[in-house]
Amino acid sequence: MFSISVERLIDKPIQDVFSKISDHASYSKFKGIDDSSLIKKGLDNENGLGAIREIVSAAGTLHEEIVGFEPPYFMAYKIVYSKPLPYNHEMGEIRLTEKEGKTHVHWQSKGYIKIPFLGPLFFDKKIQTQGARAFGSILKAIELA
Repeated sequence: MFSISVERLIDKPIQDVFSKISDHASYSKFKGIDDSSLIKKGLDNENGLGAIREIVSAAGTLHEEIVGFEPPYFMAYKIVYSKPLPYNHEMGEIRLTEKEGKTHVHWQSKGYIKIPFLGPLFFDKKIQTQGARAFGSILKAIELA
């Protein structure tokens, strides 16, 4: 099983940070992401509950469905499609809290790769390392923007 947890304090207002994190179609602006698009718009907000985004990188393609959306404090997602690695994604959550004009972000993701033997021994650890690096890179880019 992989378990990713990244925390960062960003010197920007919470609304600005949430806006950048939840703007799925613009993820391709972040380092390491080749393409991003909104496959399905959300119910009340195009990036909100029910939205499905596609993220493409050298590591593969993910489709993430937004399963929780409470601007500007919380967003949850679940990977519903992945290639080439088959994910069993239990949860992805991004929680934001205001701290003296800054924004504390806690980004978590848990799941496992559904390949017997190799999944737990090799791929889960690789996903955990690469995921933490990717989440940190996205948050750093948001802070520097």
